Amino acid sequence: MKIRKGLAALFTAAALVVAPALTSSASAQSYPERPVEFIVPWSPGGGSDTLMRLIANNVKPFLGVDMPIINMPGVGGTVGLREASRRANDGYTISQIHEGLIVATEVGLTDLAWDDFEPIALMTASPQFLVVHPSEHYSNMEEFVAYAKEHPGEITMGVTLGGVPHLHAAMIEQAFGLKFAYVGYEGTGQRVRALVGGNLDAAIGDISSSKQFVENGDLVFLAVGSSKRMEEAPDVPTFVELGTDLELNVTRGIVMPKGAPEEARNTLEAALEKLAHDPNYIEQTHNAGASVDFRGQEAYRAYLEKLDATVKSLSEVLAP
Repeated sequence: MKIRKGLAALFTAAALVVAPALTSSASAQSYPERPVEFIVPWSPGGGSDTLMRLIANNVKPFLGVDMPIINMPGVGGTVGLREASRRANDGYTISQIHEGLIVATEVGLTDLAWDDFEPIALMTASPQFLVVHPSEHYSNMEEFVAYAKEHPGEITMGVTLGGVPHLHAAMIEQAFGLKFAYVGYEGTGQRVRALVGGNLDAAIGDISSSKQFVENGDLVFLAVGSSKRMEEAPDVPTFVELGTDLELNVTRGIVMPKGAPEEARNTLEAALEKLAHDPNYIEQTHNAGASVDFRGQEAYRAYLEKLDATVKSLSEVLAP
């Protein structure tokens, strides 16, 4: 009888030790139990909104739940991000950031910073080109750099002042030791049209805004900020090929409120990585003018840290 009682007590004690572990494991495997809300801090129909809807519309087979989108535009994307930062950090709210947040933080447009969030995954990249009006002074990047060094401050560069195009142009200045004369435009379309019309010497553009003009001979791509040459412009060298470590992209990445549970972060990261290899999603993203460029939590954080340091080093140039 005493032996039976002793065994019963032993099994009871073992069960108490094992039960919490089993409960914790079950909890880790239960996320997500309901839809994950996606705050897109931009207006419907824009580039970021379109690309984020492709994620939301395709992720369910890999995540297991719906991802309803809530558009919250305003002040360069910071209104929606402010709301996202205030949401419960339980893994059921996500949002989207790109290079614009880091620039907005540095120039004082917002006190929010990228590290007020948990970076989950970089999903897409839209490589940016240095595009120029045809000139007798240069026909490739080497000649452009040589001319710009001989004529500091004379090349007019179209950008969105205090925005990502301004950042990218300043990064080119820094990398090659150049000095541009900046001219501000509200959007990519405006500055590309000014460039085609001969009102600018150079601008920061992308495939969707500039390729047709390049094919017509109205503009020239000198270099691209992708890690490797783009199939849409195979003759255009990358800035890396030209001896720099420049990445000039408009990237879109997914973040959660600070302090989100590790299991939620890891589960969403895994689902997004599977989505990034889905042929249908890849094709849809390509058709929307971007490329899938998945980077998980660690790689995405490293990208943002490097970019943040670059923006800080250019703060005087970017200041409005």
